[in-house]
Amino acid sequence: MLKGESVILRPVHQTDLQRLYEFHQDIANRGPYFPIGVMPEPIFQAKFSETGFWQEDDGMLLIVDGDDTIIGHVEFFRTVRYLDELELSYHIYSKNYSGKGIATEAVELMSGYLFDRKKQNRIRLIIHPDNAASKRVAEKCGYRFEGTNRGAWFHKGRNHDVDVYALLRDEFYERPNR
Repeated sequence: MLKGESVILRPVHQTDLQRLYEFHQDIANRGPYFPIGVMPEPIFQAKFSETGFWQEDDGMLLIVDGDDTIIGHVEFFRTVRYLDELELSYHIYSKNYSGKGIATEAVELMSGYLFDRKKQNRIRLIIHPDNAASKRVAEKCGYRFEGTNRGAWFHKGRNHDVDVYALLRDEFYERPNR
């Protein structure tokens, strides 16, 4: 469990599965920039049974408040084997929690956890160029814009550009608030 000032990142519990699957299949809560694929419930349940949504090269933690209300999730995964990096993804499930610094705190907590415990030297975020909120999260957390991958993401029937933001281990630990 990772505790921040206003959120806690914790593993998924068996008792969370039904609610978590409801969030997972609710495509409307994803906004215009989060992937819209849905995993069938039996596969979702099996993945939890096999891994608890946590393995060496990928994992997911729930973002909860002090009352253990599920707000969203943050996850990490390896990109390609020949790059010394991980990628983060995050999703706040309700607009009621948007603009309150929750995603920023979750990205900070997860970045610190990964740099403290994993050998990868960099963590990246892939952000749609029009997603101003996620760009702010990246910048507040010290991630630097590295460039645009043209037409790299297929979403809602067409290919989109994506912006790459990354943070190196040394940059994370050299930040003034570290």
